[in-house]
Formats: sequence, C-alpha cells, structure tokens
Amino acid sequence: MSNRSIPLVDLSKFVDGNAQERADFVHKIGDAFQRVCFVGVINHGIPQSKIDAFYDASKMFFSMPVSVKEKYKLSGLAGQRGYTSFGTEHAKQSKVADLKEFFQIGQFVSPDHPLKSEYPDNVYVAEAPDFFNQGRDLYKAFEEAGGHLLRAIAIHLGLDETYFDEKIHDGNSILRSIHYPPITAEPKSAIRSEQHEDINLITLLVGASAGGLQLLTSDNEWLEIMPGPGEIVINVGDMLQRLTNNYLVSTTHRVVNPPKEQWHVPRLSIPFFLHPKSIMDLTCLPSTVTADRPLAYEPITAGAYLDERLREIGLKKVNYF
Repeated sequence: MSNRSIPLVDLSKFVDGNAQERADFVHKIGDAFQRVCFVGVINHGIPQSKIDAFYDASKMFFSMPVSVKEKYKLSGLAGQRGYTSFGTEHAKQSKVADLKEFFQIGQFVSPDHPLKSEYPDNVYVAEAPDFFNQGRDLYKAFEEAGGHLLRAIAIHLGLDETYFDEKIHDGNSILRSIHYPPITAEPKSAIRSEQHEDINLITLLVGASAGGLQLLTSDNEWLEIMPGPGEIVINVGDMLQRLTNNYLVSTTHRVVNPPKEQWHVPRLSIPFFLHPKSIMDLTCLPSTVTADRPLAYEPITAGAYLDERLREIGLKKVNYF
C-alpha cells in the first residue's frame, strides 16, 4: 500500500475496461475488502461539481439558527428524513451521544410507485432552496457508482454480476450530510462519532472538510484515513457482512476529536449509505458457510435488520412504520 493507509482502485477500469482490466479490478477490490474492508476509489463517475454544490448547500443549512433547523425535524421517522439535532444519535454500545447533527435524504420515487408507502417524502428546506435539488442529483450519482461497485463485489463472491441490481434498484439508501460543530467545552466523554459499524451493504464517502476518520485494523490499531483529491472511500456494512457470513467484514470506524488547538474548526462529511429494498433476504449465502466459517446469523430481511439497528443507535423508539 506504499504510503497510503488503504488500497486505491480505479472504477473506470471496471466500468469501461476490457476483460482483463475488469478482472484486475475485481481482484483488487476483493483483496482490499478481505484485508482492510476499506478502499479508496478514483474515477468513480460522481462529478466533483455535484459534490461541491451539495457541500455548499449543506454549509448554508447548518449555519442557520437552531430554531430554523428544528423546523425540518420530523417526528415519527426515526431520523430517516430531514434534520436530526445535535446529541441525538449514539453508537450501539454507547449511551453518550455523538457530537454531531445531520440531515438525511432518502429514495426518490413517484407517487404511484409500488414502494411509495415505505418511503416518506424528502424534506424541502425553504431557506436553502438549492439543497433539495442538489441532494437529489448527488444521491442519484452515488446510486450509479454504488451499483457498479456491487457488481464487482458480486463477481468476487462468485455470484452473477447482476445479483444486486434488482435488490438495490429504488432501494432504501440514505444520503446523509453530517455537521460536527466547533467544540466549545471539554467533552464529557463523547467524540465526534464513536466507534461503530455501518448498517447497510456498502458506504460511499466523499472527502470530509477536516480529518478525524479512523478505522480499526485487524491488529486492533486505529488507522487514519485521509482520502486524496477526487477520491471516495468505500467500506463494507453490516448487511453485506451478514449476507457473506463474515467473509466480508463490516469494519469498525470512528471520527475522533481534533487537537484542542483545532476545536474551533467544524467538520462536514457526506456519506451515502447504500441499502437494498427492505424485502431483500439477508440469509447467509450458502457458498460462504464452511467448516472453518460456520453459519453465524439467523435469516432476516434488510427491513427488519434496519429496524433493529435504528433502535440500537437511539434513532427509533417505537415501530412507526
């Protein structure tokens, strides 16, 4: 890996490459996920202009008074749309809330779509009129890139290349804009985001406005992740870990507080959590259950698993939907 903390792959080699280039990409991403479960991706097809536009709109939103942001906090949706206030979410093993606030955008479907009843409307912010459209544009770009990555992962798993296609088409993915405000007093024990694993299949993360992201290695050491220009970072989520019976592992990661002299610097991060439809069966793939890796999980659907995890992290109190 030379001086890099995680491997780097070029998605264009899989999307537009010849047979050998595609095979090399599959090998590289499979090897990366086997070793560290995080990988940097360049030439991913997500226009920098869309990333920059959504960053700017997000900064505008989070700079608004709390009273304005609170107007876009929707009760009964477990934080899956709109604004979630500072100090609400915590890691499943922690009772101390993370030092962050965030805004979530979900799937866009037409009123007559078969899954419309499962997908609440996205929130339009009147004070930041570009926020909605720019979020939608970036959401769709992330969906496309994520689809290509899952095709490569499917091949690595010995599945048909299109195994995930229908499962993620109009899936329950989430685009989250996370704001970590300046730290103004000694934190009691919380950090910006306590160590955790993601719920979904894979996460696509564009470079944050400040450092702090770390992953826990197999040697139980924290490794700093610093994406380069034009690079997104991909990691395995819990749903893919369940599906593959721990063959691909959902890596623990966190966002640590900066040194005290940098407490005044806020941090903005834009992850895309790629989820399948709620009906996807996460029963472990038979090919991943072996004598050395016995069956680790009972069958469950993606929707039931998401419900379970939202309760664990404090976003969902009762079964609203």
